Amino acid sequence: QVHLVESGGGSVQAGGSLRLSCEAEGYNWSRDWMGWFRQYPGQEREGVACINTADSTTYYPDSVKGRFTISLGSDKRTLYLQMSSLKPEDTAMYYCAGRHWSPGLCSSSRFEYPFWGQGTQVTVSS
Repeated sequence: QVHLVESGGGSVQAGGSLRLSCEAEGYNWSRDWMGWFRQYPGQEREGVACINTADSTTYYPDSVKGRFTISLGSDKRTLYLQMSSLKPEDTAMYYCAGRHWSPGLCSSSRFEYPFWGQGTQVTVSS
């Protein structure tokens, strides 16, 4: 079992930036998928970024492409999501997720990830 702990959420005005962090306790991500997801109240969790930690290939949906950047720290245990040009519609609970030993392009489907953090709230005001 991998324990993921997110931090870095908060409130920001539209156009601002935030960086989310996700620390994996007791595990180094070396050949895995890791992702960031967000969830609006009453809706399903959706992927906003993912990375294959073996080759650093990434995927972003069009809604965040060019504004969000996912990266893995040099310690291989901390995942980041740099969010810029934030919009009110980015307001949501954000979660990090992980999946062991996964080759190829990472998936943005929540069903592919067995490990989840507790979430951190991001609020963007207009």
